[in-house]
Amino acid sequence: MPEKRLQELGITLPPPPKPVASYVPSVVSGNLLFVSGQIPVSGGKLVCEGIVGKDLDVEKARDAARTCILNALAVVKEQLVDLGRVKKIVKLSGYVASAPDFTQQPAVVNGASDLLVDVFGEEKGRHSRVAVGVASLPLNAPVEIDLIVEIE
Repeated sequence: MPEKRLQELGITLPPPPKPVASYVPSVVSGNLLFVSGQIPVSGGKLVCEGIVGKDLDVEKARDAARTCILNALAVVKEQLVDLGRVKKIVKLSGYVASAPDFTQQPAVVNGASDLLVDVFGEEKGRHSRVAVGVASLPLNAPVEIDLIVEIE
């Protein structure tokens, strides 16, 4: 059903991004799938970069968070083959490269959280989460998101 919902939303998952350092895109342990941090890349390039509240506004950063979660879902699909094997989105961690006085990290990370609920529904898509402001992120990305998923 999640693939059908993505189609209804007009979304095609990108190819899973290649890791930018010494790690694997995901690890399965028991019935949990841990997805490594994803930054907003498309076609091998950042869709935007910089510090939120200085170089980017909340809306642009929210769109970047949505790109991050699409990349995370691409990794999930590559690992599981079928997104229907997702039993529950357990936890999302969102990191926002933030100007010192920027405090709207939750609004930025909503770009990812809201899409998960749109794709998986309330029961499977609602999750626990953190939205943390940080000084900088790899490659000057404005947002990075990782994911823990319970699988069938």
